[in-house]
Amino acid sequence: MLHAGGHHGTYLMPFASFTLSVIACDGMGWEHVSVSLPHRTPNWREMCFITAVFWDEEDGVIQYHPAKSEYVNLHDHCLHLWKPMDFEMPTPPKE
Repeated sequence: MLHAGGHHGTYLMPFASFTLSVIACDGMGWEHVSVSLPHRTPNWREMCFITAVFWDEEDGVIQYHPAKSEYVNLHDHCLHLWKPMDFEMPTPPKE
């Protein structure tokens, strides 16, 4: 958990043969981690690695796809992970 573990800040995290750029913070009821690479967008395996670093294995974490009118792109190769702090996140059926 971000707020319990105190992982706030910016990090260069080695993964395989390269380094992921990571920003972690919480506020306004959300834990948030952004992950980027200079020349491509992080893939599923890399995002799973970062999720495991910042949250417990039983925590559900979301990558939102907002409405186009609310989309913000400050870095072409950055993805964001979110977890609400004050409520249990609903999940879809396992089927």
